[in-house]
Amino acid sequence: MMGYIFGKKKATQVAHSVWSHIVQKGDTVIDATCGNGYDTLAMVKMVADKTHSGHVYVMNVQKVALENASSLLDESLTSDERGLVELFAICHSKMEEVVPKGVPMRLVTFNLGYLPGGDKALMTRSETTLQALEAAKRMLAPGGLISIVVYVGHPGGREEYEAVQAFDSGLPVENWICCKLQMPNRPLAPIFVLVLKR
Repeated sequence: MMGYIFGKKKATQVAHSVWSHIVQKGDTVIDATCGNGYDTLAMVKMVADKTHSGHVYVMNVQKVALENASSLLDESLTSDERGLVELFAICHSKMEEVVPKGVPMRLVTFNLGYLPGGDKALMTRSETTLQALEAAKRMLAPGGLISIVVYVGHPGGREEYEAVQAFDSGLPVENWICCKLQMPNRPLAPIFVLVLKR
């Protein structure tokens, strides 16, 4: 956290640090927008243990994102760790179609916006992101976390952030804890949003 405050760490690095306090070995988690696979890799390392009971569900609508993520995982993981990951070429709004019913999620992560190094015309949208957040809310185990990094410096990014904020603001305080990390004097910096289920 201090590294982020002093401008030395990215929002995604802070996210990984927060996840490590929530995720336990053997947990089931979702990377709803896998990008190039760095969040996925961090998540696998958090859930992997000798029992091989952990699982990481990974999704993205772009084939190139899944290919990049898959290559990173193949290079970085043991075969046992790699076996904990399933990749799906679907929209994050359809996560309930690929995750077995009744499996409680410890963590659902979103890195919104466009694929780093990819086509900037292809990006997450408010409508499907809201559907995905609603799905994540239904699937999350008590004590689980929805982690959202919202990039506001591109067209549509601010609108998507406002949709995320409206979702968070509507959650009942007796069941949910919501907070955000934002730099007011850097209006285009990513905003890190945390939604914890009590």
